[in-house]
Amino acid sequence: MRELSEQELVRREKLKKIKELGIDPFGHSFKRTALAIEIKEKYKDVSREDFENINDVYTVAGRIMFIRKMGKASFFSIKDKTGLIQIYISINDIGEDNYNLFKSADLGDIVGVSGKVMKTNTGEITIKCLEYTHLVKALKPLPEKFHGLTDKEERYRRRYVDLIMNDDARKVAFMRPKIIRCIQNFLDKKGFCEVETPILTTLLTGASARPFVTHHNTQDLDMYLRIALELNLKRLLVGGMEKVYEIGRTFRNEGMDPQHNPEFTMMEIYEAYSDLEGMMDLTEEMYQTIAKEVCGKTTFNYLGHEVNLDGKWKRVSMVDAIKEQTGIDFKKKMTVDEALKLASEHDIEVQEHEKTVGHIINLFFEKYVEETLIQPTFLYGHPIEISPLTKKNPDDPRFVDRFELFISGHECANAYTELNDPIDQLERFESQLKEKELGNEEANDIDMDFVEALEYGMPPAGGIGYGIDRLIMLFTEQSSIRDVLLFPLMKPLD
Repeated sequence: MRELSEQELVRREKLKKIKELGIDPFGHSFKRTALAIEIKEKYKDVSREDFENINDVYTVAGRIMFIRKMGKASFFSIKDKTGLIQIYISINDIGEDNYNLFKSADLGDIVGVSGKVMKTNTGEITIKCLEYTHLVKALKPLPEKFHGLTDKEERYRRRYVDLIMNDDARKVAFMRPKIIRCIQNFLDKKGFCEVETPILTTLLTGASARPFVTHHNTQDLDMYLRIALELNLKRLLVGGMEKVYEIGRTFRNEGMDPQHNPEFTMMEIYEAYSDLEGMMDLTEEMYQTIAKEVCGKTTFNYLGHEVNLDGKWKRVSMVDAIKEQTGIDFKKKMTVDEALKLASEHDIEVQEHEKTVGHIINLFFEKYVEETLIQPTFLYGHPIEISPLTKKNPDDPRFVDRFELFISGHECANAYTELNDPIDQLERFESQLKEKELGNEEANDIDMDFVEALEYGMPPAGGIGYGIDRLIMLFTEQSSIRDVLLFPLMKPLD
């Protein structure tokens, strides 16, 4: 049993006294008639003199964040989900017993107040308390007002305290669902159907990533937590649903940094009869819709850069982007040995499973280009070796019809003209098995059921995957994924 601090002991003594008064210290339901922001917005332009003729009474509830006790009359502020509102309380209005109950209150307690709206000499909209209701006794003190939770690890670990003290954290928490709802409305209006697919799977498919492994006891079956949403959504295209999307939790057994959390939210969209260009247009319009409808602006400070989402976004091929930075033209056909020589000359380390021209092109991109893509850029034309589920480019089969969206030097989306040739798909799966044998732990399994689904005929289609957390980081101007997740993965304390 941990030792209680002096403040905690004092609060527990107050709790006993509240019980002795016949009051439940942890309260019951309470009906309020307004939120703080509603009252403040309604009366913000009303002069103090005009309040003489206003007798509007409201019932509010929230957590005490400030108290200034002054004998027989006091001021305090409570915070509900919309913000703070000031309360004026007097022994003359509520009686001695209730005023004494208020005087025993601490910062962090939750209370209800009914009273008349007024404006103070300083112009602050205030509730003149006529009824005071104790609701919940806080047994732990809040952090100091001017310091709050300054330790980031503590902020993430005790998010509930962070949300109490940090208005920016609350703003992000409320903006996230607004952004997701905006996305859903945008796609629904375009005729897409939102679906749900399994999180538990027996095959490692849909992306290049290490999985979390779990076990189904009844079936005595090892399973994975999904690393992507792709193949099941494409099965729905085969079934004739044509325009589908899913927003769902996805899991990758990888390291953590400001851009990565092992449990994250993805959205994947698939549209029959579309292609790469269609996915570019859809993405551009969706981002600009979120910017205008949710944020009311199109310029954002993201990862240290000012990013403008307006207008047409840059579109450039991977090999052209590499040529811009290095002068090397990977459009020219070359042998693996020639590519390895170029890599060696540029101090690029190549793993055994990466000894192909396509993988080396990607390594050049990661070293020389990725961090330079600041403004929204659609980077297309990836080598076939790193894109096992993508349709080949009809003009140059060394590359595929794929793009990634980069903003501030980071990938924000990944799109394809989807591969719908079952024979080609099976060959790609088989080449992935060879990579796995060479030590690539992120290579895909063969999903024969998916190959069979393609044999029934999947319409030509465009598909795209978004990291929803990164998207929200952009629109809320946060630099770490942990700031947009309410409960990021944390190592347990000893």
